[in-house]
Amino acid sequence: MQLHDVWFVLIAFLWTGYFFLEGFDFGIGVLTKLLARDRQEKRVLINTIGPVWDGNEVWLISAAGATFAAFPEWYATLFSGFYLPLLLILVCLILRGVAFEYRVKRPEERWQRNWEHTIFWTSLLPAVLWGVIFGNIVHGVKIDAHKEYVGSLLDLLNPYALLGGLVTLTLFTFHGAVFASLKTVGDIRDRARRMAAVLGPVAAVAAVGFLGWTQADKGDSASLVAMVVAVVALVAALGANRLGREGWAFAFSGLTVVAAVTMLFLTLFPNVMPSTLNESWNLTVSNAASSPYTLKIMTWGAGFAAPLVMLYQGWTYWVFRKRIGTQHIAEAH
Repeated sequence: MQLHDVWFVLIAFLWTGYFFLEGFDFGIGVLTKLLARDRQEKRVLINTIGPVWDGNEVWLISAAGATFAAFPEWYATLFSGFYLPLLLILVCLILRGVAFEYRVKRPEERWQRNWEHTIFWTSLLPAVLWGVIFGNIVHGVKIDAHKEYVGSLLDLLNPYALLGGLVTLTLFTFHGAVFASLKTVGDIRDRARRMAAVLGPVAAVAAVGFLGWTQADKGDSASLVAMVVAVVALVAALGANRLGREGWAFAFSGLTVVAAVTMLFLTLFPNVMPSTLNESWNLTVSNAASSPYTLKIMTWGAGFAAPLVMLYQGWTYWVFRKRIGTQHIAEAH
């Protein structure tokens, strides 16, 4: 395996970790409207991710930075061709972070309600857009001989990509409901389990359609195994949720996300962005990569830094592992 193959695997790992962690993070944001009945319950949901949401976004920064350094041609084509949806995601992530911090800075009802609307929409939109973006990456877009995207914004809104957006939205929201049941106590915990039982079948139908389409279009035996793992894990998550085994339900819902994203990268390799105009114009791990020397230096740096970051983030989750409920929320002044 050459270094550019290693870095493709590493970038796939970073994106997979991001969707596993930020998936339930976005799901919690969506559930502040669907699950919480009052402001106190919204505070409970937000507090379940309060200590970790910004750490989850480190995976996105790492994935984007690794793509920029290891595959500059991929980065240039992706971030220029998908400029508008990526800009919208960036704006959402900025506003979402501000909303978490500013929501309780003033006591007025209108002030807090507006920031809560912001949390909901800035969680929902990225959850959809990431599915649309990765659907287009896997399916292929209009790339010319100069490695430039020559399509339009409407070209990105094709049925396959839109189905991908539906999958990420429903799957992330289900993942968030399972996480909420794992991290809360009392009535909100029971309602989170019921919400997960409703969302799970919807996510399953959408995921089977999308992954089946992917397998039929570009799949091989390895991607088929990943697809089967994703489907079985989702069914297992629903079963564990029904039995009240929240820890197992979360593990299986997370495995569903991991297996689904892994399948997408398996069907993509050795391409990083296929061209729908001419296969010879595909961006691949070889023609989009940096020099071997650059990749070698990056490998040494990643080998040192990545384990430290993962250990620190794991420690953070361990410290804030206990459940919370409305009884833990202080009365507003």
